[in-house]
Amino acid sequence: MKIAISSSRQTLDSQVDQRFGRAEYFIVVETESMEFEVLNNDNNASSGGAGIGTAKLLVDADVKAVLTGNCGPNAQKTLSAAGIKLYTGVSGTVSDAIESFKAGKLSETFEPNVDSHFGMGSANG
Repeated sequence: MKIAISSSRQTLDSQVDQRFGRAEYFIVVETESMEFEVLNNDNNASSGGAGIGTAKLLVDADVKAVLTGNCGPNAQKTLSAAGIKLYTGVSGTVSDAIESFKAGKLSETFEPNVDSHFGMGSANG
């Protein structure tokens, strides 16, 4: 399964970025092979609409699930409409997050867990 994890850096040892729409990077991993690619999130500096733009980036990357710390209402609705599963409250390293996902230790989120504009002006939540 192809999943995306919000990340503060470009490696599997990076910390999960607590912001969805304003995360610096997304690590896109094929969970079967553990092959991954890094997506730069150019939406992170947007003055508005970062969550929706980031969600569209991941829709275009054809991911089936997103792991992140926090996700606002507009991004959550966009991901849900695209059929992408959302997992919030994720922390630690990207590698740890992937292992928790593969082990079934994460619970799917069906609602946003922060208000709109949560990540604005914040380095990491």
